Amino acid sequence: MSIICVYNNENILEEYLIKSLNRQTEKYELILIDNRENKFKSAASALNFGAKKAHGEYLVFAHQDIYFSDENWIKNTTKQLKNLNNTGIVGVAGKTIDSLVRSNIKQGLNPVDVSPFKIAKAEKASTLDECLFIIPKTVFDKYNLNEDICDDWHLYAVEYVYNIKNQGLEAYIIPTTLEHRSKGASMSETYYTTLPKLQKKYLKRGLIRTCMGDWFTFIPVSIQKFVKKFKNY
Repeated sequence: MSIICVYNNENILEEYLIKSLNRQTEKYELILIDNRENKFKSAASALNFGAKKAHGEYLVFAHQDIYFSDENWIKNTTKQLKNLNNTGIVGVAGKTIDSLVRSNIKQGLNPVDVSPFKIAKAEKASTLDECLFIIPKTVFDKYNLNEDICDDWHLYAVEYVYNIKNQGLEAYIIPTTLEHRSKGASMSETYYTTLPKLQKKYLKRGLIRTCMGDWFTFIPVSIQKFVKKFKNY
């Protein structure tokens, strides 16, 4: 496995990702992209840059605050990946065919379950979260992360899921044990500028599923955003 991470906080990187990787029982390749000076303007451009240096059979794209609580995570995850068919991308949190986020991972400074909806085995995914996802190198060599549509720090795994399905490949969620320091709800206005580009490319899909909500492709994002906000009152 090649572990690829773009980071902007060295202390968090060392305390979480590096510390937990040092406990792993299997060998791995670590590729770090230092973005403390904002050299890269998007996750897709940074991760594509790092992936070009990778040699592993599987490319693991992980946030800097991921903690592998299982010292056999690489070993166990590799076994799961070998049993999947027609694999395009694999995540640790996402949605299947419904609107419920499913995952076995934990999040937060005092880790709690990401979702009450667990999975016992790998399931086909309709969307995936960006905290950690895996792409076979043979697939990534053909299809990089989309830097044009995802020109910021949101939705790059979501776009990849839809693109890879158009190529005849499959997306999966796998059951796994790990922790994500972030609560997973960090959003900026650029999330809503990326969405319209996804709508345009995947208009015929009718719906774009994300872990932060589902969006119709034929209704302006501004209208849907207003309706969602209104419903929360």
